[in-house]
Amino acid sequence: MTDHALLLVNLGSPASTSVADLRSYLNQFLMDPYVIDLPWPVRRLLVSLILIKRPEQSAHAYASIWWDEGSPLVVLSRRLQQQMTAQWAHGPVELAMRYGEPSIESALLKLVAAGHKRITLAPLYPQFADSTTTTVIEEARRVLRAHKLDVQLSVLQPFYDQPEYLDALVESARPHLQQDYDHLLLSFHGLPERHLKKLNPGHSFEGGGDCCAGAPPEVVATCYRGQCLRTAAEFAKRMGIPDGKWSVSFQSRLGRAKWIEPYTEARLDELAKSGVKKILVMCPAFVADCIETLEEIGDRGREQFREAGGEELVLVPCLNDDVQWAKALATLCERAPLAL
Repeated sequence: MTDHALLLVNLGSPASTSVADLRSYLNQFLMDPYVIDLPWPVRRLLVSLILIKRPEQSAHAYASIWWDEGSPLVVLSRRLQQQMTAQWAHGPVELAMRYGEPSIESALLKLVAAGHKRITLAPLYPQFADSTTTTVIEEARRVLRAHKLDVQLSVLQPFYDQPEYLDALVESARPHLQQDYDHLLLSFHGLPERHLKKLNPGHSFEGGGDCCAGAPPEVVATCYRGQCLRTAAEFAKRMGIPDGKWSVSFQSRLGRAKWIEPYTEARLDELAKSGVKKILVMCPAFVADCIETLEEIGDRGREQFREAGGEELVLVPCLNDDVQWAKALATLCERAPLAL
């Protein structure tokens, strides 16, 4: 065994479903300048207003999907960590959350204290966004600087189009797609349009088509929407799903800003009203089931689809702790380049 540790990082979760824990978690999450990219005074005022009512609302939502073992996201991430321990032959595998516990700081300090000088940081996000990938990398760098840690850091790159990831996604979803259904909706987490325009000024994100068709590689590398569309298209191609039987949408909007389209809520209504009776929904921006999949789609989305005239909405589970996914992730992490 070589001395090469692996640190898996997912988004995070409140410690419990109490309003106090939700307020603490949401404050940390929303005050991240990569999440709400406004000047600090404006961000502080906006988040303070959000925290008046949102923690109580979110507490009810989390309580509806909370497991006996704890937060589904954390429990499933722990299970993936266990699978990765069997796949990663180079050293220990630790788990951290960008928000909440265990923190990136505590995990890095634990690895360094144990004598590990080479660490691969693995943000568990297939598609690139500042509010996911960048904030994880910057937090890790902050910790290394603050504690003057001498570490050789490699970073897993977005893997939205990597064959290992796509093949694992196909095999994980295949049993669910072998049933009869009318339409497959691939619902990705949304982002404010300004997040994308800030990275690629002048690039258009309007309409429902591929915003990165013909775009140069440097644009594709930071275009979250384009990467989502490519994940979806590659998945459909591998599964042999014909055009017209699948589509893409974006969920989890917050606030009044313009977010990337089409919106999942609108798409569910459109599909139900067009005669779709049974719909399957996948959420390929997430590698572990969480509040956005289990509650937003599995509960509220299902109810909305039925109210609009549909009959059945089936949520296809995320990759979670699937063995082929763990093998794919290990391969991807072995290719991770050194951080600059």
